[in-house]
Amino acid sequence: MEEPKESSIFRVLMFPWLAHGHISPFLQLSKKLTERNFHIYFCSTAINFSFIKKHISDDHQSIELVELHLPELPELPPHYHTTKNLPPHLLSTLVKSFQNASSSFISIIKNLSPDLLIYDGFQSWAPALAAQNNIPSVHLLTSGAATMSFFYHSIVYSFDSDHGFPFSEIFLRDYEIKNLHAARVEEQKKGLVADNHDYVLRCFDLSSEIVLIKSCREVEKKYLDYLSFLCGKKMVTLGPLILESTKEEENDYLDIINFLNNKDQSSVVFVSFGSEFFSSKEEREEIACGLELSNVNFIWVVRSPVGKEISIEEAVPEGFLERVKERGMVVKEWAPQAKILEHSSTGGFVSHCGWSSTIESLYYGVPLIAMPMHHDQPFNARLLVEFGVGIEVLRGDNGQLKREEIARVIRMVVLEKAGEETREKARELSRKLRIKGEEELDEALEELRNLCSKKQVNVDLRN
Repeated sequence: MEEPKESSIFRVLMFPWLAHGHISPFLQLSKKLTERNFHIYFCSTAINFSFIKKHISDDHQSIELVELHLPELPELPPHYHTTKNLPPHLLSTLVKSFQNASSSFISIIKNLSPDLLIYDGFQSWAPALAAQNNIPSVHLLTSGAATMSFFYHSIVYSFDSDHGFPFSEIFLRDYEIKNLHAARVEEQKKGLVADNHDYVLRCFDLSSEIVLIKSCREVEKKYLDYLSFLCGKKMVTLGPLILESTKEEENDYLDIINFLNNKDQSSVVFVSFGSEFFSSKEEREEIACGLELSNVNFIWVVRSPVGKEISIEEAVPEGFLERVKERGMVVKEWAPQAKILEHSSTGGFVSHCGWSSTIESLYYGVPLIAMPMHHDQPFNARLLVEFGVGIEVLRGDNGQLKREEIARVIRMVVLEKAGEETREKARELSRKLRIKGEEELDEALEELRNLCSKKQVNVDLRN
């Protein structure tokens, strides 16, 4: 029997969780795969299709959208079948609805019969259904190896064991471990995650031979190696997987680009905390005053939850906009992050340290002012500090942000001589990521091609 030819078109079903931060790396990987003769079925809910379509050009016609139908619930209408603008109290309902969408998904699997399923971390049931139909599956991690190895370690060895743990002391501050553990327990109580073994271990166990991860060996080598040891699978890195802004988005924000064009090189700090975190009034006041005290140029994205929208004027202290009008912009809801970070005038990123934002900043060589809020963000912040490409804003004893500390770290990272080593390390890491990231992605695509080839060979043997 002949081996499958290199020209074979392999069909891959992409199945991310319903958050834009998860959809984006799946979509970017899909685009890379279509350039290598893969046909992609991209599965999500209808409400997410508008976001996905904006990022698919005419060059990516091999990406076919497939709708996942969630069970009908009166409290969860179709426009809430995404985490984007989802009221926080409905998150657990969305998770449960998603996990109960197996009847829709099994129809998709049977109708498409793809050569491979690539799945996310909220749905260990998906690869189980694929296996029943002799379809191999691969887990794609959208979080970093440092975070995931910590949680995997905590399941196998418990939180208070240091068995083989590769983390330096900067990761192991007692209060961080206790807070993360407490948050994990609380999520389980609310039904946001399943039992640890189901949620983490099964997703790894059901992955065929390899586990994909949005990361780079230049950044996380020892954590990737430890995670591979824990799960017994080869960790295959995908590089940064940067989802660039669309032309339509850039045209809507020309005022931001013009602002950057008129500023000196590396003189602007970008301030943004992702699409799913909303700062409190007290936090906004400290951030605003910190920016004012720093005397650094800035672009600040301010967001508010659906149903609790506030104007820019309401979001900042009285008189703030007038006082900073020559050197600052406050933008409501959204800004073209990748376009801002790659601009030569951007010299720092005040970030919550979500993994996608962290990787983007490193890729573009922008040092970080780390201000982690929750979930995996404290770990990502520790990683940046350990690597020397960011400095964390330390909070007060009660966990509150302090304007003086915010101003101090911004000035150090962007302006002062004391931050030159941080700036240079960020530039150096960017150079490495641009070279090594593409190499890692090429290797990953070959791994996927080999898995698809094996599936086709097995089908031929059965026939």
